[in-house]
Amino acid sequence: MIRVQSDRLFAEALKYIPGGVNSPVRAFRAVGGNPFFVNRARGAKVWDVDGNELIDYVCTWGPAILGHAHPKIIAAVKTAAEFGTSFGIPNPLEVTMAKRICELVPSVEKIRMTSSGTEACMSAIRLARGFTKRDKIIKFDGCYHGHVDSLLVKAGSGALTFGQPDSAGVPAAFTSHTIVAPYNDVEAVKAIFAANKNEIAGIIVEPVPGNAGLYLPKPGYLEFLRELTAAHGALLIFDEVMTGFRLAKGGAQERFNIRPDLSTFGKVIGGGLPVGAFGGRADIMDYLAPLGPVYQAGTLSGNPIAMAAGIANLEELLASDAYEKLETLGLQLEAGLTDAAKTANVPMRFNRCGSMFCGYFTGEPVHNVADAMKSDREKFNKFFHGMLDAGVYLAPSQFEAGFISTAHSPADIDQTVAAAAKVLRTL
Repeated sequence: MIRVQSDRLFAEALKYIPGGVNSPVRAFRAVGGNPFFVNRARGAKVWDVDGNELIDYVCTWGPAILGHAHPKIIAAVKTAAEFGTSFGIPNPLEVTMAKRICELVPSVEKIRMTSSGTEACMSAIRLARGFTKRDKIIKFDGCYHGHVDSLLVKAGSGALTFGQPDSAGVPAAFTSHTIVAPYNDVEAVKAIFAANKNEIAGIIVEPVPGNAGLYLPKPGYLEFLRELTAAHGALLIFDEVMTGFRLAKGGAQERFNIRPDLSTFGKVIGGGLPVGAFGGRADIMDYLAPLGPVYQAGTLSGNPIAMAAGIANLEELLASDAYEKLETLGLQLEAGLTDAAKTANVPMRFNRCGSMFCGYFTGEPVHNVADAMKSDREKFNKFFHGMLDAGVYLAPSQFEAGFISTAHSPADIDQTVAAAAKVLRTL
């Protein structure tokens, strides 16, 4: 596949942008080679600056659940922009969006908009600490909640180890109240609560982790977290930035029938524009300024263009059989890739939840980040580039989830499986 213009742009970008990219995973460091540059997208396809057409399974890392450049979203953005791009004053679309989310997600009684998922998670953590008057937070190894200082932590040698910063520039003191546990490990979380009685403000968790590939909660695990936090007066925070309104109209909490205390959102509720939100029980949310002592603010929060795009996205999802279609396409892709790997005699574990998926190059089950690390990353890198050359764009890292949109067709899935079958035979 010819990428002359992309290579030229990347060389120029390296002069002005750190690493040539505005988000690290775009640099292709995990898979090798140079990134390509896109100048247009529509439906399930993107076209790079060299004219190459690709079936896209990154979908803007989740927001493009209806596919790219959906006409209703584009129309909503154009209409909103004609009235002004930003006000810094309350606008009616904020109320419409807040009401819609509260209607769709029963655990959310009140909600506040932000400009990113990172900001939403940061604010939810601050609110949990302020409400409970406790400092310590539990997170899980392999769960990413944005580049918040106190959450950029990797696991220590044991379940009770306090986290050490996972990035330069983050003082150890900033993560001293963050405790990391292995995902899907019941005993580890019990031990943390036992060792920190009346000190845990809450647990923040991706109900379906999508930042170490994709793996699912074991049966009963989310129920366990709900019961344990309630028993200890701690809050349960679901990070649904990825899963919210993608796995079901009420997100992962609807799919698994769990009611967290707080939830964070992003991706789908922005329709492709920068947006985030956090919400939950009214008594907790009312601890926010101007009503309560927990301060949180944002000049561009509730931006009218982002609200318009997100409302259009949600309305179209709810007015169609989107979730049934996404489930059917997901099943088709799972069956096809699983069969292709088996035929090629390549060990692969395909994890999927609705329209989110990940294929690991291992024959063992993947339930947490330690399991994910057993995947043969060299095989993945070869598979990634082979698929890219065949016109299929997957996330450029073994440890990222893939996404399907309603714009994908059964023919797109068949084409993807056929390409995978050929590539897998070369590994």
